[in-house]
Amino acid sequence: MTLKPRSIFTAVALAAAAVAMSTAGTADASTLSVNIAFKGASQRAVWQSVIDSFEKAHPGIDVKVSFIDEEAYKVQLPGWLTTVSPDVVNWHDGERMAYYAKRGLFDDLSGDWKKNGWDGMYASTKEASSYNGKQYAAPTFYYSWGLFYRKDLFQKVGIASEPKSWDQFMDACKKLKAAGITPIAVGGRDAWTLAGWFDYLDLRLNGNAFHQQLMAGDIAYTDPRVKKVYTTWKQLIDDGYFIDNSLSYDLDAAQPFLFQGKAAMMLMGTFISGGFPANVKQEMGYFQFPIINTSVPTAEDGPVETLNIPTKAKNKADARTFLAFVESPEIGSRIAIGMGSLSANSKSPEPDDPVAKIGFQILSNTKGGIAQFYDRDMTKEMADEGMKGMQQFVADPTKIDDVLAQLEETRKRIYQK
Repeated sequence: MTLKPRSIFTAVALAAAAVAMSTAGTADASTLSVNIAFKGASQRAVWQSVIDSFEKAHPGIDVKVSFIDEEAYKVQLPGWLTTVSPDVVNWHDGERMAYYAKRGLFDDLSGDWKKNGWDGMYASTKEASSYNGKQYAAPTFYYSWGLFYRKDLFQKVGIASEPKSWDQFMDACKKLKAAGITPIAVGGRDAWTLAGWFDYLDLRLNGNAFHQQLMAGDIAYTDPRVKKVYTTWKQLIDDGYFIDNSLSYDLDAAQPFLFQGKAAMMLMGTFISGGFPANVKQEMGYFQFPIINTSVPTAEDGPVETLNIPTKAKNKADARTFLAFVESPEIGSRIAIGMGSLSANSKSPEPDDPVAKIGFQILSNTKGGIAQFYDRDMTKEMADEGMKGMQQFVADPTKIDDVLAQLEETRKRIYQK
């Protein structure tokens, strides 16, 4: 069919109008850029589902999300905050949050805490979210740390119950090793996995008050109490209770030792449970890190994850809308379940997941306090050097004194104490 000139003009005009209408709809939508650190496909999927729900509830906001592996994210975050910044980032509470708040790189969220009722819903994590009396973080979830273990392997070698004391733990390791099963998997290439061992040995040997003084730079690394942490750790290494060449594996590469039954235990946060294969999950148990000194009040690591608005964010209005959405009890619960963790929102329902339930009980019943985690409780530079020292120690446990002497020089330089 041949169109007449007027028909052609009309068709072109209608097409142009249609394009104009579609682009007008796009122009009306604002863009919100969000950067999310994740570990594993399951964590990424949880955040994507939350963002999908947010866009459905707020059709006028187009979320552009970037998912970055957690280790790369830690390196890149300072650059984002000081140059071209996203509108929302996820991060950690405690000293890690304060580090950026102190430098004016995180926006003050105190008004949002009051306006959205977070003072009540997030009362337990308010202090960790604050710097100089103001709140710079919106808590999302937190999690317990403890020992995951293969129940079938424990049963196979005659370990009757979960170890509660250090003697029972060492006996369990001895039985596993004798049966040809490596007792403990660890991914030391990710230095923070080693920091979990330092934290718990220090908390169990010296207590949380000492631990926090050390984190604040108030105690020398050459102190005999710090050396005791390393000598206790060295005994585990000398006895061959960790997987061989542990510094060659990151967390993702170390977990298959557990999944395949080549190793029996792993000290880790409950957040990894969401990624367990279905056939393995039923064999997994979880228990509190054993007591070493009964006279030391029991403390735990309970790190809090957060959302933050960078000071240089361009779309702070929609960023605040996004935070208000995510901080609701329902979304908080959904994220926590997906992460194998606990919602920071006190109005979210308690978890049904068995591991999360145990973690909830561990954190609820602790008498000695809750730490944020080694690299979140102290200034970044010292934490980075401390974790490098841990890797050097694991590579050659005979170098304890050299490692601690170097860390002491670093402490003096950083803290001027």
